[in-house]
Parts: sequence; C-alpha cells; structure tokens
Amino acid sequence: MKFISFFAVFIFLFFSCKKDSLDRTIFIPDKDYPELPAYSEWGYNSFGAFYERNTFVSTDRIVPCKMVAKDDTLNFVLSGLWYHQVNASLTFSIPHMIGLKTLEDLSVLHNLVIDLKENCIVKWKENNQQTTFDVLSGQLWFKRYQLLRVDETVNRIILSGTFEIKFLKKGLPESFSNGRFDLGISTENFIYITN
Repeated sequence: MKFISFFAVFIFLFFSCKKDSLDRTIFIPDKDYPELPAYSEWGYNSFGAFYERNTFVSTDRIVPCKMVAKDDTLNFVLSGLWYHQVNASLTFSIPHMIGLKTLEDLSVLHNLVIDLKENCIVKWKENNQQTTFDVLSGQLWFKRYQLLRVDETVNRIILSGTFEIKFLKKGLPESFSNGRFDLGISTENFIYITN
C-alpha cells in the first residue's frame, strides 16, 4: 500500500511540472467514505463533504475554490456538484481578516480553527438561489498552509483542512459532515478588492 501511495505521489509530482496539471482536480477516494476524496495535503484541488446523505464534491468542470478578500472579510468559496448533478457553492465569510492582499498573507490561516457559530457567516447557493444558514455549531479548520514556488517565484499556495456544520435551513436542522479540502490557490482564484 505504501508503494502505491509513493507511486501516486511520484506521478503527481512528475506531471505537476506543467501548469495545467496544477490546476486539475484529482479525486482519490477516501478508504472509509469512497464517495468523498481522501484528506490530503498535496494540492489535489479537491474537496468533499456529506450534505445530509448526499455528497457535495469538487469537479473538473468548476473551479473548486475562490477566495475574495475585501475590507476586513475573507470569503472562502467552495464550488462543485451537490447530489451528483446540481451546481452549488458553500461560502464561509470570515470577519476580522485584515491585510490579506497577497498569497503570502494567507499564511495567517495556517492551523487556524474558526468557530462557525461565533465567527463566520455561512451561505449556500444552488440553482442561483442563495440561503444564509442559521448556524447551530460548526468548525472550519485550515490545518495547513504551504507556499509553492516555481523558479523562485510564488506560484500558488496549498490550503488543506476540514469542516463540519450543523444549521437550520427553513427551520429544519441539517448538516455538512466529514468535510475536507486540499486546494491550490493562485492569483487566478485569489482576489483582493480595494475600496
């Protein structure tokens, strides 16, 4: 099994010399939940979670993550497919994130745990209908920040972590569980907006 893991990493690194390879979504199934990608910290541009009993996962058809920093708020947006067919996005609006102008500034996220009930606004969008969740409990954990340089120039960062959310939607309790992400963030999907 270790040989297979080593081989997979070798193949990824070998092909990652091409820029478009770094932008692809690589789905490696989790051993316990094969409908979700396995948690990794390799920049596979994947994420996944159970939304109730259905999956919400990244796909090659949609850019899996966008980050928008404006004023003192960082919007962390995951976009993919819900229930295998519906385009959807999950947005975490994180306040008190001052001075995030470059990819290097996002290093403040390393090992940062955010209480979603106390310190975040969480929104869900499907079929162009957006809902703000009444969060009951939850956590967004940016476990690891990694800076990737190519020829001494910053190419992208890799953000890896987990999330869980319990909330009310139209008065009914719902949840995201087993959430995990491993995303490459470059200047193409990180935007700093000035006033």
